Amino acid sequence: MISEGARDALSEWLDHIRALDGASANTLAAYQTDLTGFLAFMAGHLGGSAGRGGLAAVSLSDMRAWMAHERGRGVGARSLARSLSAVKSFYRWLSERDEFDATAVLSTRSPKFSKKLPRPLAPDAAKAVIEAAGMQSQHGWVGARDIAVATLLYGCGLRISEALGLTCADAPLADALRIKGKGGKERVVPVLPAARDAVEAYRRLSPHSETPDAPLFRGVRGGALNPRIIQKAMEQVRLQLGLPATATPHAMRHSFATHLLAAGGDLRAIQELLGHASLSTTQAYTSVDTSRLLEVYQSAHPRA
Repeated sequence: MISEGARDALSEWLDHIRALDGASANTLAAYQTDLTGFLAFMAGHLGGSAGRGGLAAVSLSDMRAWMAHERGRGVGARSLARSLSAVKSFYRWLSERDEFDATAVLSTRSPKFSKKLPRPLAPDAAKAVIEAAGMQSQHGWVGARDIAVATLLYGCGLRISEALGLTCADAPLADALRIKGKGGKERVVPVLPAARDAVEAYRRLSPHSETPDAPLFRGVRGGALNPRIIQKAMEQVRLQLGLPATATPHAMRHSFATHLLAAGGDLRAIQELLGHASLSTTQAYTSVDTSRLLEVYQSAHPRA
Protein backbone atom coordinates (compact mmCIF):
# COMPACT_ATOMS: atom_id res chain seq x y z
CA MET A 1 0.00 0.00 0.00
CA ILE A 2 1.34 3.41 -0.95
CA SER A 3 2.05 5.56 2.08
CA GLU A 4 0.43 8.92 2.61
CA GLY A 5 3.83 10.60 2.39
CA ALA A 6 4.55 9.04 -1.01
CA ARG A 7 1.09 10.01 -2.28
CA ASP A 8 1.61 13.58 -1.12
CA ALA A 9 4.99 13.71 -2.83
CA LEU A 10 3.48 12.46 -6.09
CA SER A 11 0.66 15.01 -5.86
CA GLU A 12 3.13 17.85 -5.20
CA TRP A 13 5.28 16.79 -8.17
CA LEU A 14 2.30 16.64 -10.53
CA ASP A 15 1.25 20.12 -9.40
CA HIS A 16 4.81 21.29 -10.00
CA ILE A 17 5.06 20.07 -13.59
CA ARG A 18 1.52 21.25 -14.32
CA ALA A 19 2.37 24.77 -13.19
CA LEU A 20 5.94 25.16 -14.44
CA ASP A 21 6.17 22.85 -17.46
CA GLY A 22 2.66 23.28 -18.78
CA ALA A 23 2.21 19.51 -19.07
CA SER A 24 -1.01 18.43 -20.79
CA ALA A 25 -3.79 16.51 -19.04
CA ASN A 26 -2.85 13.37 -20.98
CA THR A 27 0.80 13.66 -19.96
CA LEU A 28 -0.13 14.19 -16.31
CA ALA A 29 -2.45 11.18 -16.38
CA ALA A 30 0.29 9.01 -17.87
CA TYR A 31 2.79 10.20 -15.26
CA GLN A 32 0.35 9.51 -12.45
CA THR A 33 -0.30 5.99 -13.72
CA ASP A 34 3.41 5.23 -14.13
CA LEU A 35 4.39 6.61 -10.72
CA THR A 36 1.47 5.02 -8.89
CA GLY A 37 2.54 1.62 -10.22
CA PHE A 38 6.16 2.26 -9.25
CA LEU A 39 5.28 3.45 -5.74
CA ALA A 40 2.95 0.49 -5.18
CA PHE A 41 5.68 -1.94 -6.20
CA MET A 42 8.27 -0.30 -3.97
CA ALA A 43 5.86 -0.34 -1.01
CA GLY A 44 5.58 -4.11 -1.29
CA HIS A 45 9.17 -4.73 -2.33
CA LEU A 46 10.61 -2.79 0.60
CA GLY A 47 8.43 -4.65 3.07
CA GLY A 48 5.80 -2.12 3.97
CA SER A 49 4.57 1.26 2.87
CA ALA A 50 7.58 3.18 1.64
CA GLY A 51 7.35 6.80 2.73
CA ARG A 52 9.56 9.61 1.49
CA GLY A 53 12.43 8.29 3.59
CA GLY A 54 12.08 4.85 2.06
CA LEU A 55 12.01 6.30 -1.45
CA ALA A 56 15.29 8.09 -0.75
CA ALA A 57 16.90 4.73 0.09
CA VAL A 58 15.90 2.96 -3.15
CA SER A 59 18.95 1.19 -4.58
CA LEU A 60 20.00 0.13 -8.06
CA SER A 61 19.02 -3.46 -7.24
CA ASP A 62 15.57 -2.23 -6.17
CA MET A 63 15.22 -0.47 -9.50
CA ARG A 64 16.24 -3.62 -11.37
CA ALA A 65 13.69 -5.61 -9.38
CA TRP A 66 10.96 -3.15 -10.39
CA MET A 67 11.96 -3.32 -14.06
CA ALA A 68 12.05 -7.12 -13.96
CA HIS A 69 8.59 -7.12 -12.38
CA GLU A 70 7.25 -4.83 -15.11
CA ARG A 71 8.70 -6.97 -17.90
CA GLY A 72 7.34 -10.07 -16.16
CA ARG A 73 3.80 -8.75 -16.36
CA GLY A 74 4.15 -8.08 -20.07
CA VAL A 75 5.16 -4.42 -20.21
CA GLY A 76 7.07 -3.74 -23.42
CA ALA A 77 10.48 -2.12 -23.60
CA ARG A 78 9.10 1.13 -25.03
CA SER A 79 6.46 1.48 -22.31
CA LEU A 80 8.96 0.60 -19.59
CA ALA A 81 11.39 3.21 -20.91
CA ARG A 82 8.61 5.80 -20.69
CA SER A 83 7.78 4.76 -17.12
CA LEU A 84 11.45 4.90 -16.12
CA SER A 85 11.72 8.38 -17.59
CA ALA A 86 8.78 9.48 -15.44
CA VAL A 87 10.33 7.91 -12.34
CA LYS A 88 13.63 9.70 -12.98
CA SER A 89 11.89 13.02 -13.47
CA PHE A 90 10.03 12.51 -10.19
CA TYR A 91 13.26 11.62 -8.38
CA ARG A 92 15.14 14.65 -9.70
CA TRP A 93 12.48 16.85 -8.14
CA LEU A 94 12.16 14.78 -4.93
CA SER A 95 15.91 14.60 -4.32
CA GLU A 96 16.18 18.37 -4.58
CA ARG A 97 13.27 18.87 -2.21
CA ASP A 98 14.34 16.27 0.35
CA GLU A 99 18.10 16.70 -0.19
CA PHE A 100 19.23 13.13 -0.86
CA ASP A 101 21.44 11.47 -3.46
CA ALA A 102 19.29 9.97 -6.24
CA THR A 103 22.20 8.56 -8.25
CA ALA A 104 20.95 4.97 -7.93
CA VAL A 105 17.66 5.83 -9.61
CA LEU A 106 19.00 8.34 -12.11
CA SER A 107 21.77 5.99 -13.28
CA THR A 108 19.35 3.13 -14.03
CA ARG A 109 19.70 2.22 -17.68
CA SER A 110 16.68 2.40 -19.90
CA PRO A 111 15.75 -0.77 -21.82
CA LYS A 112 16.72 -0.73 -25.46
CA PHE A 113 14.03 -0.68 -28.11
CA SER A 114 13.87 0.07 -31.79
CA LYS A 115 12.17 3.35 -32.59
CA LYS A 116 9.21 3.09 -34.92
CA LEU A 117 9.81 5.28 -37.93
CA PRO A 118 6.76 7.23 -39.03
CA ARG A 119 5.26 6.08 -42.31
CA PRO A 120 3.77 8.97 -44.26
CA LEU A 121 1.21 8.42 -47.00
CA ALA A 122 1.99 8.99 -50.64
CA PRO A 123 0.63 12.35 -51.92
CA ASP A 124 -2.11 10.64 -53.94
CA ALA A 125 -3.09 8.51 -50.94
CA ALA A 126 -3.29 11.55 -48.65
CA LYS A 127 -5.63 13.30 -51.11
CA ALA A 128 -7.72 10.13 -51.45
CA VAL A 129 -8.04 9.93 -47.66
CA ILE A 130 -9.44 13.47 -47.48
CA GLU A 131 -11.96 12.75 -50.24
CA ALA A 132 -13.03 9.40 -48.74
CA ALA A 133 -13.40 10.90 -45.26
CA GLY A 134 -16.59 12.58 -46.38
CA MET A 135 -18.20 9.30 -47.39
CA GLN A 136 -18.15 7.54 -44.02
CA SER A 137 -21.34 9.05 -42.60
CA GLN A 138 -24.97 9.28 -43.67
CA HIS A 139 -25.09 12.85 -42.37
CA GLY A 140 -23.74 15.31 -44.93
CA TRP A 141 -22.52 17.77 -42.32
CA VAL A 142 -20.58 15.01 -40.52
CA GLY A 143 -18.84 14.11 -43.76
CA ALA A 144 -17.96 17.77 -44.32
CA ARG A 145 -16.66 17.96 -40.76
CA ASP A 146 -14.39 14.94 -41.22
CA ILE A 147 -13.07 16.35 -44.50
CA ALA A 148 -12.30 19.65 -42.74
CA VAL A 149 -10.43 17.92 -39.90
CA ALA A 150 -8.43 15.72 -42.30
CA THR A 151 -7.56 18.76 -44.41
CA LEU A 152 -6.22 20.60 -41.35
CA LEU A 153 -4.08 17.60 -40.37
CA TYR A 154 -2.56 17.29 -43.82
CA GLY A 155 -2.72 20.89 -45.03
CA CYS A 156 -1.49 22.56 -41.84
CA GLY A 157 0.37 19.75 -40.08
CA LEU A 158 -1.78 20.00 -36.94
CA ARG A 159 -1.97 17.34 -34.28
CA ILE A 160 -5.49 15.96 -33.95
CA SER A 161 -5.75 17.52 -30.47
CA GLU A 162 -4.80 20.90 -31.94
CA ALA A 163 -7.39 20.67 -34.73
CA LEU A 164 -10.14 19.63 -32.32
CA GLY A 165 -9.05 22.34 -29.88
CA LEU A 166 -10.10 25.10 -32.28
CA THR A 167 -13.11 27.14 -31.21
CA CYS A 168 -15.74 29.04 -33.13
CA ALA A 169 -13.77 32.19 -32.35
CA ASP A 170 -11.10 30.89 -34.74
CA ALA A 171 -13.57 30.82 -37.64
CA PRO A 172 -13.54 31.83 -40.37
CA LEU A 173 -9.90 30.81 -40.45
CA ALA A 174 -7.44 33.61 -41.11
CA ASP A 175 -4.37 33.31 -43.32
CA ALA A 176 -2.50 31.95 -40.30
CA LEU A 177 -3.45 30.22 -37.07
CA ARG A 178 -1.77 30.70 -33.71
CA ILE A 179 -1.60 27.18 -32.29
CA LYS A 180 -0.70 26.23 -28.72
CA GLY A 181 0.99 22.84 -28.87
CA LYS A 182 2.72 20.52 -26.43
CA GLY A 183 4.08 22.16 -23.29
CA GLY A 184 2.15 25.32 -24.07
CA LYS A 185 4.53 26.17 -26.92
CA GLU A 186 2.94 28.53 -29.44
CA ARG A 187 3.56 28.57 -33.17
CA VAL A 188 2.05 30.30 -36.19
CA VAL A 189 0.80 28.00 -38.95
CA PRO A 190 -0.17 29.25 -42.43
CA VAL A 191 -3.65 28.18 -43.54
CA LEU A 192 -4.06 26.98 -47.11
CA PRO A 193 -7.16 28.15 -49.02
CA ALA A 194 -8.22 24.49 -49.32
CA ALA A 195 -8.26 24.16 -45.52
CA ARG A 196 -10.19 27.40 -45.10
CA ASP A 197 -12.73 26.34 -47.74
CA ALA A 198 -13.18 22.91 -46.15
CA VAL A 199 -13.89 24.47 -42.74
CA GLU A 200 -16.37 26.92 -44.26
CA ALA A 201 -18.15 24.10 -46.11
CA TYR A 202 -18.55 22.28 -42.80
CA ARG A 203 -19.79 25.41 -41.00
CA ARG A 204 -22.46 26.02 -43.63
CA LEU A 205 -23.84 22.51 -43.13
CA SER A 206 -23.42 22.18 -39.37
CA PRO A 207 -26.75 22.18 -37.49
CA HIS A 208 -25.19 23.49 -34.28
CA SER A 209 -25.19 27.13 -33.24
CA GLU A 210 -21.88 28.90 -32.79
CA THR A 211 -20.67 30.87 -29.80
CA PRO A 212 -17.08 32.12 -29.47
CA ASP A 213 -16.16 29.64 -26.73
CA ALA A 214 -17.84 26.64 -28.35
CA PRO A 215 -15.69 23.98 -30.05
CA LEU A 216 -15.48 24.44 -33.80
CA PHE A 217 -15.83 20.73 -34.48
CA ARG A 218 -18.86 19.09 -32.88
CA GLY A 219 -20.07 15.59 -32.31
CA VAL A 220 -23.52 14.47 -33.49
CA ARG A 221 -25.08 15.54 -30.17
CA GLY A 222 -23.41 18.93 -30.24
CA GLY A 223 -20.60 18.35 -27.76
CA ALA A 224 -16.88 18.62 -28.47
CA LEU A 225 -15.78 16.11 -31.09
CA ASN A 226 -14.00 13.12 -29.56
CA PRO A 227 -10.69 12.23 -31.27
CA ARG A 228 -11.78 8.60 -31.32
CA ILE A 229 -14.53 9.51 -33.81
CA ILE A 230 -11.93 10.77 -36.28
CA GLN A 231 -9.77 7.71 -35.64
CA LYS A 232 -12.72 5.43 -36.42
CA ALA A 233 -13.50 7.34 -39.60
CA MET A 234 -9.86 6.94 -40.60
CA GLU A 235 -10.06 3.21 -39.95
CA GLN A 236 -13.03 2.97 -42.33
CA VAL A 237 -11.18 5.01 -44.94
CA ARG A 238 -8.16 2.75 -44.56
CA LEU A 239 -10.24 -0.35 -45.26
CA GLN A 240 -12.00 1.31 -48.16
CA LEU A 241 -8.78 2.41 -49.84
CA GLY A 242 -6.72 -0.65 -48.90
CA LEU A 243 -4.17 1.36 -46.93
CA PRO A 244 -1.88 -0.12 -44.25
CA ALA A 245 -2.56 0.07 -40.52
CA THR A 246 -0.03 2.90 -40.27
CA ALA A 247 -2.49 5.18 -42.10
CA THR A 248 -3.76 6.97 -39.00
CA PRO A 249 -4.83 10.59 -38.42
CA HIS A 250 -1.30 11.29 -37.16
CA ALA A 251 0.09 9.90 -40.42
CA MET A 252 -1.50 12.90 -42.15
CA ARG A 253 0.75 15.16 -40.07
CA HIS A 254 3.74 12.99 -40.98
CA SER A 255 2.74 13.31 -44.62
CA PHE A 256 2.51 17.11 -44.37
CA ALA A 257 6.12 17.29 -43.19
CA THR A 258 7.52 14.67 -45.56
CA HIS A 259 5.85 16.09 -48.65
CA LEU A 260 7.04 19.61 -47.80
CA LEU A 261 10.61 18.37 -47.47
CA ALA A 262 10.39 16.38 -50.70
CA ALA A 263 9.26 19.55 -52.47
CA GLY A 264 12.37 21.38 -51.26
CA GLY A 265 11.15 22.76 -47.95
CA ASP A 266 13.72 23.82 -45.38
CA LEU A 267 14.09 21.46 -42.44
CA ARG A 268 14.22 24.29 -39.89
CA ALA A 269 11.07 25.87 -41.32
CA ILE A 270 9.27 22.52 -41.15
CA GLN A 271 10.43 22.18 -37.54
CA GLU A 272 8.75 25.51 -36.74
CA LEU A 273 5.56 24.55 -38.57
CA LEU A 274 5.31 21.28 -36.63
CA GLY A 275 6.16 22.90 -33.29
CA HIS A 276 9.05 20.56 -32.51
CA ALA A 277 11.52 21.63 -29.85
CA SER A 278 14.26 19.45 -31.35
CA LEU A 279 15.40 19.17 -34.95
CA SER A 280 16.03 15.46 -34.39
CA THR A 281 12.30 14.98 -33.82
CA THR A 282 11.58 16.66 -37.16
CA GLN A 283 14.19 14.46 -38.79
CA ALA A 284 12.35 11.37 -37.57
CA TYR A 285 9.00 12.75 -38.72
CA THR A 286 10.27 13.30 -42.22
CA SER A 287 12.31 10.08 -42.40
CA VAL A 288 15.34 12.19 -43.28
CA ASP A 289 18.53 10.25 -43.88
CA THR A 290 22.08 11.48 -43.33
CA SER A 291 22.60 12.43 -46.96
CA ARG A 292 19.58 14.75 -46.85
CA LEU A 293 20.82 16.38 -43.64
CA LEU A 294 24.22 16.94 -45.25
CA GLU A 295 22.49 18.47 -48.26
CA VAL A 296 20.64 20.91 -46.00
CA TYR A 297 23.87 21.69 -44.17
CA GLN A 298 25.80 22.29 -47.38
CA SER A 299 23.16 24.69 -48.69
CA ALA A 300 22.57 26.58 -45.44
CA HIS A 301 25.83 26.79 -43.46
CA PRO A 302 27.94 29.87 -44.29
CA ARG A 303 31.20 27.91 -44.00
CA ALA A 304 30.01 24.83 -45.89
